[in-house]
Amino acid sequence: MTWITRTETTADLDQIREVNLAAFPTSHEADLVEALRADPEAWIPGLSWVAEAPGGAIAGFALITRCHVDGAPALALGPCAVRPGDQRRGAGSAAIRAALDAARELGENLVLVLGHAEYYPRFGFTPASRLAIRPPFDVEDKYMMALVFDPDGPVPAGVIRYPAAFGV
Repeated sequence: MTWITRTETTADLDQIREVNLAAFPTSHEADLVEALRADPEAWIPGLSWVAEAPGGAIAGFALITRCHVDGAPALALGPCAVRPGDQRRGAGSAAIRAALDAARELGENLVLVLGHAEYYPRFGFTPASRLAIRPPFDVEDKYMMALVFDPDGPVPAGVIRYPAAFGV
């Protein structure tokens, strides 16, 4: 399957909510996306990506927003979601890769994700603890991951400060 990836538009907002509602057992992630979109300190134009099927239906979604590590700017990947019928077909990977490429093109260097230890390494994520980065909550080390685009560039160490919408 070939997915068309592109940044979200205002016409996509209802479908993005539907994808998140379909992918997760509660509305938490769908509500989080909307709260992040409304937060000018978290929202970065061009870092909310969709993967659409031929015909235009949105199948996958990936969001990257601003966070900080010990006061230095970084990025947080998530929520990411795929409609259940399109899972394991590459829609999520396509949206994530496009969002990561866009972040790299913006000159960002550090992306953090809390997620499946078996899934995110395919994009280059490794345990954040290797960079002395830690979340503000207890979680098994393998689930808190980091991706550095330029290892020769500055990479802050310390505690992650997420946008207020995350509630941590």
